[in-house]
Amino acid sequence: MKYRRPAETTRHELVIAKSRFIATAGCAKTVAEARAFIAQMRQDLPQAHHYVYAFRVGFGASVTEGMSDDGEPSGTAGPPTLAVLRGQPVGDIVLVTARYFGGTKLGTGGLVRAYTEAAQHVIAKMPTEPAQQLALCTTTLPYALYQPIKDLLTEETNVLHEDFGEQVTLTLQLPDDQVDSLRAAIINRSNGRATLHLVPSD
Repeated sequence: MKYRRPAETTRHELVIAKSRFIATAGCAKTVAEARAFIAQMRQDLPQAHHYVYAFRVGFGASVTEGMSDDGEPSGTAGPPTLAVLRGQPVGDIVLVTARYFGGTKLGTGGLVRAYTEAAQHVIAKMPTEPAQQLALCTTTLPYALYQPIKDLLTEETNVLHEDFGEQVTLTLQLPDDQVDSLRAAIINRSNGRATLHLVPSD
């Protein structure tokens, strides 16, 4: 599946009732990258009172989400930020809004509007680039089929691991829209002695 993701880290600052809301969005291809981005924002913007975040790793049916109000009243910060991300045709995205409290309470409705607006503004100015959903697959085959099957692989297929036991097991990463065609080619080339198995995502 083809989709779009952030092309670079983008920042936007909003001031509402003397509170500063600094929203930063960037690319995160894994949950670990999203967590690292959030940690980096805490270092880059020290002394903020809250670091509200949301992320969506992957795209479409294969997506992992996370969010946090980070001390704001429950439901006023993380969920609105995630709702903005869900409304975008973009994957692999993490967004952190650092708030410096200005002394005036905004109330729950005011906070929801402020975090929503901060997220919308930074996404509106964020450049994106095309991306491709990847699939992890394995195939196990006799040694005699090792080279014939490898000859079927396109430049877009990455061989992650080769295990030479009683038979050869290849672990492959390839665009998800090429899985069915490669499976059919392997079955055809091996006369049904090998196939391609999709490794379920966690």
